[in-house]
Amino acid sequence: MVAICPSILSADFARLADEVKDVEKGGADYIHLDLMDGHFVPNLTFGVPVISSLRKYTSTPFDAHLMVEHPETYIDGLKKAGVTYVTVHQEACIHLDRVIQQIHEAGMKAGAALNPATPVSSLECVAGMVDMILIMSVNPGFGGQKFIPYTLDKIRAARSLLTKSGNTTAVIEVDGGVNSKTVQAVREAGADFLVAGSAVFGAKDRTAAIAALR
Repeated sequence: MVAICPSILSADFARLADEVKDVEKGGADYIHLDLMDGHFVPNLTFGVPVISSLRKYTSTPFDAHLMVEHPETYIDGLKKAGVTYVTVHQEACIHLDRVIQQIHEAGMKAGAALNPATPVSSLECVAGMVDMILIMSVNPGFGGQKFIPYTLDKIRAARSLLTKSGNTTAVIEVDGGVNSKTVQAVREAGADFLVAGSAVFGAKDRTAAIAALR
């Protein structure tokens, strides 16, 4: 079953609580939270305090994507903020195995994200440990970018890697350029979780936009 994860990166930050409640009402399965530190990626978004403040406005699970250097320093705060999934970038983690273990020890699910040019094979050693592989289908840092076609092959490779490792419970999430034009190919390639920013928050009818993606 596909999960729709609207990214608040495309929401109206002046009305963030209302925006989150609106997509919850519209049928969102997760709220996708893009944390950017201005170092790992050029953009700067928000941190743990914003997530903590949003938690009381929605019961929808939180899916945090850390586009930051030293992601291990965020884990305790994200646990206290009530996050379900914490996904860190392979490229940002010198000790990826250790960080995955830290996330699990904190009682959260651990994901590993890959930039478009990073091969899926780089996760071979941790494929049996992760709860999610996140395939970036745009270069991270900004919303509204066009889908990169070759990432479809990476989705298929991620599914193959999880199967080979014996990991039958992990999901594949795709983030970037997912909309009505790309969603069918993304799903057919093997994606389970779909992150959608402008495709949901840019729509007048968020319920209809989420239903269309599903």
